[in-house]
Amino acid sequence: MATTHLLISAAGAMATVQDGGRRGWRRYGVPGAGALDGGLLRIANALAGQDGGAPAIEFFMAGPTLQALDAPVQLGLAGDFSATLQRGGERSVLASWRSITLQPGDVLRVGPLRSGRLGYIAAAGLVVAPVLGSASTYSRARLGGVAGRPLAAGDRLVVAALPLPPPGSSAAERVLPQPPVPASLTAQPVRVVPGPQDDHFDAAAWAAFLSATYRVSRDADRMGVRLEGAPALQHRPDKGAEIVSDAAVPGSIQVPGNGLPIVLLADGQTVGGYPKIATVASADLARLASAPVGAALRFAAISVAEAEALARAHEAGIRQHLAAITPLTLVDGVDLGALYGGNLVSAMIDALAP
Repeated sequence: MATTHLLISAAGAMATVQDGGRRGWRRYGVPGAGALDGGLLRIANALAGQDGGAPAIEFFMAGPTLQALDAPVQLGLAGDFSATLQRGGERSVLASWRSITLQPGDVLRVGPLRSGRLGYIAAAGLVVAPVLGSASTYSRARLGGVAGRPLAAGDRLVVAALPLPPPGSSAAERVLPQPPVPASLTAQPVRVVPGPQDDHFDAAAWAAFLSATYRVSRDADRMGVRLEGAPALQHRPDKGAEIVSDAAVPGSIQVPGNGLPIVLLADGQTVGGYPKIATVASADLARLASAPVGAALRFAAISVAEAEALARAHEAGIRQHLAAITPLTLVDGVDLGALYGGNLVSAMIDALAP
């Protein structure tokens, strides 16, 4: 396979390489890592024309600036953002939810996000050596892509090289006409299954947990989200604020001694010593992970059976979006979206005073 390089000219915010996650290692203390929003990862990869679990770039709030070096590179863009394409002396603005073929020398500036805080850029044929079966970056243990750290300016990613298109032709690109619109945190509560240590809280604390309005604090990253803005939850005196450390999973809601919940995410620890009042339903976890700092949210309790039904419906929705991806329609060989987003006027002339 012929390869080329994709240059990271500017890193953006917390940009890392993530794939479907590192499975089967939690019993050894290794978190799964992987994309915080697996649905967006799969859409980005499908737009790039490859398997949904392939490694891609995940970023927070503002995306990186990318440059194709030696050969064309196809990218898939998933998330609510726009991108600026610099091609020679021309600049155009592109919407996301599409693929774009960067020609050698092209520069793509991605973001910032208009809603949420997660975006994905899939590069067709991104080559990353797997560590423990995954390319996902887990920074705390230096595992995964780009030696286990966030992307930095000057990094060069190895990708599959596309052949140069014949003169006058265009590379095949794809678009998702109706992208997903997740329910906002305020419009729909985050649904949780009680436990496994909900017995550490009395009925008043549980009622407070479900009635309070929390906010995403600034202490939110790939490991977890600390919540604030509501009265502290009181632990039962006979149970206390600590437990013998036991298993924790993405979605576990720990309540430490200060009474403010912490929701664990993909890089969260595999065991913990704080009582877990509830677990976020998998169908709602990406929505919470993508919430920006200051976002308000409430919780609603559901059963395990209801959580399983939500997971099936969520998966069905992702598959509908994947099936809706179509080739980008060109009019007489012209991408109208890129054309209308371009700088079409380079100078002005007064007809009365030429």
